[in-house]
Amino acid sequence: MKAKFFDLKNKKIVITGGASGIGAKIVESFCEQESEVFFLDIDDIQANELIEKINKKNFRSPKYLKCDVLDIKNLQTTISQIGDVNVLVNNAGNDDRHTIDDITEEYLNNRLNLNLRHYFFAAKQVKDGMIKNNSGSIINLSSVSWIRGAPGFVIYAAAKSAIYGLTRSLAREFGKYNIRVNAISPGSIATERQLKLWLNPKLKKEILSLQCLKRQLLPNDVANLALYLASEVSSGCTKQNFIVDAGLT
Repeated sequence: MKAKFFDLKNKKIVITGGASGIGAKIVESFCEQESEVFFLDIDDIQANELIEKINKKNFRSPKYLKCDVLDIKNLQTTISQIGDVNVLVNNAGNDDRHTIDDITEEYLNNRLNLNLRHYFFAAKQVKDGMIKNNSGSIINLSSVSWIRGAPGFVIYAAAKSAIYGLTRSLAREFGKYNIRVNAISPGSIATERQLKLWLNPKLKKEILSLQCLKRQLLPNDVANLALYLASEVSSGCTKQNFIVDAGLT
């Protein structure tokens, strides 16, 4: 049974990359808390399927806003139309694998823009509304990939490492306004994408052997922590990186 965070009811929540994977579970979890949820994505099909799924569960229905986070002006305009935001969850990104020899300048810039740049500009956009309310929570999705030094996606890992640095600096900048900024670093999470592309039985077995907890982590494990960090229950927590990896690192 999911914990009830009563202070999240009717709070305005913005989630980027919310149509699938961990983001979709975060959207659903806030809807279950009766929050006013806005999620940004570019995949109309998955977005509409998610809304239908949430409606069937009789949770509060979220609002889908089509927005490409690579287009910063569009991102800022989209968020500005929502009004004062109480909680921002920066989640959009892409963990495509790549080799060192295949990385071009164009690819590097695209990956950094997709996995890092929009985090800053989304946070900047919600800042004034949070200052006005003397309250706010910004949650940045990172990854344990940079902590582990995992091979196969060096640019992704670099961006996720930078997110932790961004989180700590923003927490210092925004703290005087009672705005909290934290990062969540998931480990091996069994999303539909991971299961389809990489998380085969052999890799599952290998990861489980390295984890302290011998179970496969699911998107819900990350979403539950996001709820906690969004709620005033965690009002003393900021500038931190919360790891959800069952003891993998």
